[in-house]
Amino acid sequence: MSQVAYLPPVGKRERTKVANRQAILDAAREVFGELGYEAATVRDIIRRTDLASGTFYNYYRSKEEVFEALADDGARRFRPKLREQFEAATDFASYLRGAMQAYFQFLADEHETWQARRPINERVPHMRVDTPEMERVFEEVRDSFAIIMERGDAPRVDADYLAVSAIAVAREVGGRMLQRR
Repeated sequence: MSQVAYLPPVGKRERTKVANRQAILDAAREVFGELGYEAATVRDIIRRTDLASGTFYNYYRSKEEVFEALADDGARRFRPKLREQFEAATDFASYLRGAMQAYFQFLADEHETWQARRPINERVPHMRVDTPEMERVFEEVRDSFAIIMERGDAPRVDADYLAVSAIAVAREVGGRMLQRR
């Protein structure tokens, strides 16, 4: 007899929390896209939802925290694309090329979706790279490099440094790419 894992049903309160958090993130995408990060306020975000201002503060303390949550959400959605590139890669160069292209395409799609009207030269806040999802992206890249090196498809170097370097280059080039529109 096979065992079936039992997952407790998600209660109404949990569903409400998820819905509220998503409403705030969706509203923030719209507001940041229309007004730009600098001009946007928490009040602007709240006005785009059916939530009370106190509800916003149950989930986030500031627009900076919402922006980080959006970045984390993007990182979570990007990770499977990295995995696809690793699985399709035949060697180090094909993985690096595929991962970079996937990242640039992801950035372009994200930009098209919610940042298209943002002022071109607007300062975008520095994003923390120590959030859980950003850490997972780093680990995905590092582990992929390590496996490729183990297979002998790339020279052996420090996988941590290589991953940090590749991510930094991708972020810098991606930022410049978006400035050009």
